[in-house]
Amino acid sequence: MRNLLVGSLLVLSSIFGVAQDGPRAKHVLLVSVDGLHALDVANYIYKYPKSALSELAHRGTTFTNARTPANSDSFPGLLALVTGGSPISHGFFYDVSYDRSLYDPTNTTCAGSPGNLLTFDESIDLYNSANVSQDVIDPARLPRGKDSHGNCVAIYPSQALRTNTIFEVVRAAGGHTAWADKHPAYDLVNGNSRHGVEDLYTPEITNVGGLDDTASVVCTVENDALKVQGILNEIQGKKHDGAPGPGVPAVFGMNFQAVSVGQKLEKDNSDGSCVDDTTFVGQAGGYTDGAGTPTGVLAYALQKTDAALASMIKALKDQGIYDSTLFIVTAKHGQSPINPVKVNKPGHLADLVAALPDGATNPAAIALVSAGNCSTGPCGAISDDDVALIWLADQKMTAKVAAYLNANASALFIDEVMSGSELRLKFNNPATDSRTPDIIVQPVYGTIYTTSSKKNAEHGGFSYGDTNVGLIVSGPGLHGDAIKTPVATSQVAPTILHALGIDTKALRSVRVEKTSVLPGLGN
Repeated sequence: MRNLLVGSLLVLSSIFGVAQDGPRAKHVLLVSVDGLHALDVANYIYKYPKSALSELAHRGTTFTNARTPANSDSFPGLLALVTGGSPISHGFFYDVSYDRSLYDPTNTTCAGSPGNLLTFDESIDLYNSANVSQDVIDPARLPRGKDSHGNCVAIYPSQALRTNTIFEVVRAAGGHTAWADKHPAYDLVNGNSRHGVEDLYTPEITNVGGLDDTASVVCTVENDALKVQGILNEIQGKKHDGAPGPGVPAVFGMNFQAVSVGQKLEKDNSDGSCVDDTTFVGQAGGYTDGAGTPTGVLAYALQKTDAALASMIKALKDQGIYDSTLFIVTAKHGQSPINPVKVNKPGHLADLVAALPDGATNPAAIALVSAGNCSTGPCGAISDDDVALIWLADQKMTAKVAAYLNANASALFIDEVMSGSELRLKFNNPATDSRTPDIIVQPVYGTIYTTSSKKNAEHGGFSYGDTNVGLIVSGPGLHGDAIKTPVATSQVAPTILHALGIDTKALRSVRVEKTSVLPGLGN
């Protein structure tokens, strides 16, 4: 009996907090404030020294030079936090990308040549007749692929993930897990097992053909509030909807979208679709200057997000678990440009190429335009915002297309063309990896490949504004330190496991990419 008791205690201690050389925790609350720059954190704490962010910083360590490990779209940004990796190991470059091994959703027999868009955004939801998402995935909208038995099956986001997540690891160790995010496509966090998150909550924020909460900072705050209430319920040991639950999760969290929307909006609620937004209608979002001074729209988003963080702190204290909870605030991505005078929206890259004097005759230009206009099938793709990811139908054209882009860099607002050896230094070889783009274009800072009148900032690229995000690790035994040493947000995942006393190498991405725990978090 005594041996059994000792063994049980050892198992529990390995799950819940006996790491001897780092902060100890029974619970980890991970929050992504999408768009939150390190500069935003510094400015907000300076202006509001009694804010929730300030409390967390004074009870923690702030990493002022944290960067996303790769391109800064929401998918790779979140996966860095929950897998400890980059596209090298998890296989995602964007929520709408390309895979040379998959097929169109309508190709139910996987017949013909493979190659198709890998689309995992709001367009894969199941909608009712009023264009309201049912907050679940419609399998008929998913790309198709062959399983291990050769059957042609729908590929869910979590099945397309090439690695495991902290949620899978913690659940396998006996801990409870929960997560909330902006689209049902965030089934992604379940990992390949599809069972990593016990309590997954994904209230759709952008209904295709219906209400788009991101048109208004107020409606976005209201969508965030749904997830915040879910977190408050989980802190009480319930499920996100208030139903009886298994207890406070060992690892749980959510994303906030309001700050990202507040940064991006060119004019708030310009179509009047958010009936609750009467304060900011027509006002500009973003920043007023290059120093990161927020407009009224963005200031509102920051304040509401901070108030939500304060409610989580209070709930943890009320439950008596604040001192046993590691509270991490960071961001999947930043946003650029910060300085509004830098904004340049010339149009999509493929359209710019088509408008060049030889855009309709040069073989390299034709290859680019064809990829940009491809909607389905093995004809390549271009995903562009403040970056352009290019998958060519004929990979033998890569060198010629890269040379063409470099020769027309000024006309196409290009800062850097990454291909060939340069691309392989950072990512897998596109000749052997079905997901890696053939070419990645980083435009001149401030350039967004769009003509949209709805946004004045974007993310997805490699710029400083996109990748330098806020990161506060707050917990007992940490005392307001600031670390300026460069770190990657992928280090958050092994840090979470380490704090819970779980072997960080249980994460495949940590093993593959040799990701280390964040520095400076000793006893």
